[in-house]
Amino acid sequence: MFAKTVRELAEEFRAVLGGRGGPIDSVVPPLVFAVTARFSPILHAGAAAVGCAALIAGLRLARGHRLVYAGIGMAGVVVAAGLSWSLGRAEAYFLPGIVSNAFTILLCLVSVVVRRPMVALTSHLARRWPARWYRHPKVRPAYDEVTLAWATFFSLRLAAQVVLFRRGSAGTLAVVQFLTGWPSTVLLLAVSYLYGLRRLRALGGPSVEEFKTGSPPPWSGQPRGF
Repeated sequence: MFAKTVRELAEEFRAVLGGRGGPIDSVVPPLVFAVTARFSPILHAGAAAVGCAALIAGLRLARGHRLVYAGIGMAGVVVAAGLSWSLGRAEAYFLPGIVSNAFTILLCLVSVVVRRPMVALTSHLARRWPARWYRHPKVRPAYDEVTLAWATFFSLRLAAQVVLFRRGSAGTLAVVQFLTGWPSTVLLLAVSYLYGLRRLRALGGPSVEEFKTGSPPPWSGQPRGF
């Protein structure tokens, strides 16, 4: 059962995260910047991070990845390096990430209030399931709860980031970004998937296929995917 669950999670991650950027894009440039900034001027640290991002983008393109994902990662590093240089503060490199984190929290909360949970939107974009299925009264609560869980996670990360930014701890910010980045995100995705699927079954709503065909209750529920 455990091995089956692990395989299912791995397949779901590949389906949802497939061609997108990965941990190398979000981890290596910040670490390169933080380490270089300890021994060199901020301008040099920014140049090292940008050069690292350019190398990663080039490798992604050579492997046939889509230009948009490589470009987004590259642009983010350029903006972060430019901010740190213009403000003269190494920790300013992490300011775009802090702002993005705060915006994500706001988006999560607003999406639940307007009954369009963000996790449902991301699932719809990745899986192309009917948008109306996510709004079903016996489906939406599961996505509301998982979206609020994500808002809690991002809030805790934002609190740590703001404290470290105010202290000017660029090196520690890089470590926190790594620990609360892909390692924590993968764990959160796994918990969200397992909880969400279990919650859908508990709610007793229709599966995607049952919704498409207009099957009457009682429904068997969603067997896989969230």
